[in-house]
Amino acid sequence: MIRGRKKYLGVLFLAAMMAVTGAALFKGQSLPLLWESLKQVKTPFLFGGLCLMLGYVGCEALCTRLILGRLGHRVPYRRCLGYSFVGFYVSSITPSATGGQPAQIYCMSQDEIPAAHGALNMMLIAACYQVATLIWGGGVWLLCPKGGQFSGGMGVLLLYGAGMMVLLTVGMGMVMFLPGMSRRICGGVLRLLEILHLLRDPALAREKMQRQLEEYAKGASCMKANPGLALKVLALCVVQLGLLFSVPWMVYLAFGLQGYGWFQIAGLQALLTLAVSNLPLPGAVGPAEGGFVTAFATVFGTGMVTPAMLVSRGISFYAFLIISFAVSLAVHLRIRRQARERALRKMAAVRQGGRAVAMRRYLRGTMGQEA
Repeated sequence: MIRGRKKYLGVLFLAAMMAVTGAALFKGQSLPLLWESLKQVKTPFLFGGLCLMLGYVGCEALCTRLILGRLGHRVPYRRCLGYSFVGFYVSSITPSATGGQPAQIYCMSQDEIPAAHGALNMMLIAACYQVATLIWGGGVWLLCPKGGQFSGGMGVLLLYGAGMMVLLTVGMGMVMFLPGMSRRICGGVLRLLEILHLLRDPALAREKMQRQLEEYAKGASCMKANPGLALKVLALCVVQLGLLFSVPWMVYLAFGLQGYGWFQIAGLQALLTLAVSNLPLPGAVGPAEGGFVTAFATVFGTGMVTPAMLVSRGISFYAFLIISFAVSLAVHLRIRRQARERALRKMAAVRQGGRAVAMRRYLRGTMGQEA
């Protein structure tokens, strides 16, 4: 989990980005007209959008349950859901799409799942998620090449996002299945950074690189030993992204609009996500909102696109951020309670004849810390 100043700095940075984005988007907007547009929204479709987001998180939880099951851990699905909500929350307040992975690994380790298995789980999901994103982007590109307004700055952003996703996917595949070549390339990069005096501790950097390469090698071994597992996780990731990309379609229906089909709208969202997902911003706040207004102007119309953006991002990010925070808090409290119970059991085991005394000492200590 995020601790100390990092957590608060992440939240403050996110709040600042939201404020700047709001000021830019609402500049010149008529707030009364905006409110009138929002009042037209049909509530059942908003509920449908939230259900899609629940399915989005649920697919990742199912991936986790499948992978951990193959690694010998029988984890209840509700607990895997908790890990996924924690990942969504932490990655939303940190400037990295993978910022939630360490938090999920930490939660798994507190449930007595080895950190190595937790890291392997997250690595396999990340690899399949990236491939699924490229599948969606490539499918939209081939089947709906004129579906959106991705020219100028948005076109450059899309090329950047697609290029970064391809590089990450190819790089991940190399370190998993071509370890020798990957070790030489990574070693060369580290030597170059050392020559340029850009590494504070070269020995520590080499140690971290070696550990990371070993984790990827384990991931490759797991895939080779369970060929069907990778296909199942990839299929779930494709479905997961389909649910996420369908949220604007629900918003389109909520405003009572007609004329565009599901694939056109979901495809636009797929390209937009591909364009902004690798930007070093928490939740891609700013580019995601501005990109939506640009890409969906033709679909919703210039007068309706800003309200549609507010509803769509409100469902897929802001409202779900609050839900994820609540679930993450519940997971944190559960982990603390379990830690206390484990400590109490250890005390009782050491002091077989004085369990009551050990319990009182433990409770006094924890109460003092909380106070």
